[in-house]
Formats: sequence, C-alpha cells, structure tokens
Amino acid sequence: MADLQQPHQQPPEAADAATQYIYLYKSQDKIYPRSVKGRFVNWRWAFVWLTQLVFYLGPWLSWNDRQAVLFDLGARRFYVFGLVLYPQDFVYLTALLMMSAYALFLFTAVAGRLWCGYACPQTVYTEIFMWVERKFEGDRAARMKRDGGAWTMEKVGRKAAKHLAWIAIALWTGYTFVGYFTPIKSLAAGVAQLSLGPWETFWVLFYGFATYGNAGFMREQVCKYMCPYARFQSAMFDKDTLIVTYDAERGEPRGSRSKKADPAAMGLGSCVDCNLCVQVCPTGIDIRKGLQYECIGCAACADVCDDVMKKMGYAPGLVRYDTQNGLALKLTPAQRLRRVLRARVVIYTAVLFIILVAFFGSLALRSPFRVDVVRDRATLAREVEDGQVENVYRLQIMNATESEQAYRINADGLPGLKLVSGGETKLAPTEARWVAVTLRVPHEALTQAGAGAHEIHFSVERVPTGGEASAVVREKSTFMLPR
Repeated sequence: MADLQQPHQQPPEAADAATQYIYLYKSQDKIYPRSVKGRFVNWRWAFVWLTQLVFYLGPWLSWNDRQAVLFDLGARRFYVFGLVLYPQDFVYLTALLMMSAYALFLFTAVAGRLWCGYACPQTVYTEIFMWVERKFEGDRAARMKRDGGAWTMEKVGRKAAKHLAWIAIALWTGYTFVGYFTPIKSLAAGVAQLSLGPWETFWVLFYGFATYGNAGFMREQVCKYMCPYARFQSAMFDKDTLIVTYDAERGEPRGSRSKKADPAAMGLGSCVDCNLCVQVCPTGIDIRKGLQYECIGCAACADVCDDVMKKMGYAPGLVRYDTQNGLALKLTPAQRLRRVLRARVVIYTAVLFIILVAFFGSLALRSPFRVDVVRDRATLAREVEDGQVENVYRLQIMNATESEQAYRINADGLPGLKLVSGGETKLAPTEARWVAVTLRVPHEALTQAGAGAHEIHFSVERVPTGGEASAVVREKSTFMLPR
C-alpha cells in the first residue's frame, strides 16, 4: 500500500510500519564539485576554449566590409561569410537541424554523451563559472566550510566578487548573442550611448540572466531535470556504446588500506573507497553504481581515479571509457573498435552522409538570385485597346550576391504573349525588390486557348556585367482569359 504524504501529516515513524511514503519532491543538498586534473579535463577545457573563441569572436569577423556572420531579421538577410540567404532559403536551416540531430544520434550510439560532457553550452558555461567560483572561494573543502559558517565581511566580499564576475560574463555572453542578430558595432555604439533599443536590451538581459542562472545556480539540475536528452538517450545506447564505467570485477570488494598493503591478501579489489569519484562528479552521482541517466560522460571520475591508482601503485583504468560488452567479454581496444560498425551506426552514418551531400550540393548549385511571382489580386484580367487581354503580376527578385546585378524578364506559354512593362531592372548588392510586370495576349488567344486559367512561365535572366556566368530562373504562374 502506498499513500502520498500530505502536509502536516504524522511522520512516517508514527504510522503503520507497512505504509510506504512516496515523496513527490525531495530537496537536494548542494553539490560542491572538487577540482581535478587529467587528460579528460584537459580535453574539456580545450573544447571550452574552442567553442568560446568561435562564439565570442564570430560577430567581430569582417567579410566584404560587413559582419561575416549576421542574421539580420529586420532586413530579412542572413549573411554567413560568402553566403547571402533569404527567408525563402529556410530549407537550409532545416537541413542544418537534421544534420545536427543525426550527428547527435550517431555520436551517442558510438560514444555516449560526448556532446554533454565536452561541448554542450550548459557544460561549457558551468565549467567557466565553477572556475571563477574556485578562484574567489577556493576548492571544495573551503567552499563547504565557508557556506556552513557565519556571515563575515570576508565571506560577503568573496561572494560579492564572485557574483559580479558571473554577471559580467553573463552580460557579455548576452551581448555577444544579440550581436549575431544586430550588427555588433552598432550594438556597441548603442550600449556606449545608453540608447540600446528595447528588443536588444531585453534579449541581452534575458540571455545574460539565463546564463547566470543556469551556469551559476541550476547547474546539474538543468542536465538532470530540464534537458530532454538525458531521458531519451537510453534509446540510442546499446551494449557496444562507449560509456564511462567502473570495472566492478577488478574494483570489488572495495575498502581502504595502506599503500604498502597487499589487497589480494586482504581480500580487497583495487577500489580504495576514497569517494573522490563522487566528489568530482558535477552531477553528484556514484559511478560505481553503474550507468545512470544523470551521468554526462565528462570522465572527471576517470581522471581522479587514475590519479589515485597511480599513487597506490595500481594500474590505471579502474574507471574508464569502455562498453558493457567490453567489460563482460574482456574485449581488447581493437575488438571494441570492430564492433562499432553495427546496424544503427551504419544507418545513422548513411542518412547523415546523404543529408550532407544534398546540403553542400544544393549550396554549390544554388542560383545567385531568387524570384517569387505574385498575381495582382485586384484585377485578375482586363481587356485593353484592340481587344487585347492584360494580366498584371508582381515579381520579387532577390539578389543573393554582393555586387550590383541587372536582370531581364521574359514570359512564355501562350500564343502571342508579350511583355508590356517591367522588362529589365537593376538591383543593388543583396537587394530585394518587387517589380511590376504587365503581360498581354491578342484577342485571338481567347478563341485558340479558351477562357480560364492557363499556365505560363516567367524567365528571369541575370545579364552578365563583370565576366560572371549568365543565370536563369524560371517560375510558373497563370494567365487568366475572361469568358
């Protein structure tokens, strides 16, 4: 029998012994991760530097006298180095999201939560914020002692300095994020003159607050309770997925001993039960209990365990990256590698490769301009002089290059169809313009083709001006003949 505990209810010890109490919420003690050194920590910091250099320096790079990477929502232009994209190029964003998803599936099937442990923004900023925290408040023991003690001027000063540093990093992160959507130099001028627009102000503060809260306070709670990836990762794991794991056969039974003691004579395994693997874990789990969804695969426990093994004179690798089959079957690294190419990995790789080829092939064959055709809805068709039938259209021509271009417009599809206005136009670099185009057909077309809607095609040709190749875009529309 299981009952939910209600507020002000009698404590469990006062109730029947057969009653089981299930708490809907259990408060968790604050986690104080211990600092650690090792090869996996070095790899994690390498990714911190790499990702943050790309993120923070990206908006400051120039390309053709403009910001190299800029998603200008107001002008509906998206600049990615030499590419100029329009909202109509949304398919490329879809392809990027699909590539990211399949890459995540592939890496997870092969090597577990490498993304979470090394490159996820939550991990990266938590690592940065914890580094700042250690600089101002010391390592694990010092922070625990200070938090458990009374408030003093030193405690207030250290915590205030830490939070000021956190806020500075968070606001700079928010400012950089907005700099990808508003030219960062004009953004800087707005900040300097205290004239930043309301939306820019909101997003700088919002993103800064999110960084400050997630990396400074919520930390492992984001990974354990807010991130959906922790919940569905098991669907991509199998017994040949590389994970951070504890070699229980070698480590058990665990127990403390002196460095000079013989563990075999004492009936002990290699684990000295120092609990350092728990103290360094950013999510506070015990890796010795097996694979857990809270594990983000950072391998901090492997680094600290190898250090302990070295000091004890034991072989490293008690906690290591391995597979469940690798542990059970005692596979060599070469044997584990041969088991990587299994069905799900092959499928993920094939799908990812196809999307990559389609994505880059589409970019390579992409037309240097786009055309959208819209009929004039006010007047579908009208008769003009000499009984000719006239239809009016609006063509949106989008120059996807960074040089001035000239375009010639033609139409075909009906006998005698001719273009009356809007035959040629010039567009400035990256300009998009609506061009009014009038088409007419002679009255004889009505008897030859019949009344109603008839398919026609607009042909828009880029007129070569500077030695570039000619390009033509054809778009379908309809021509209305009245009854």
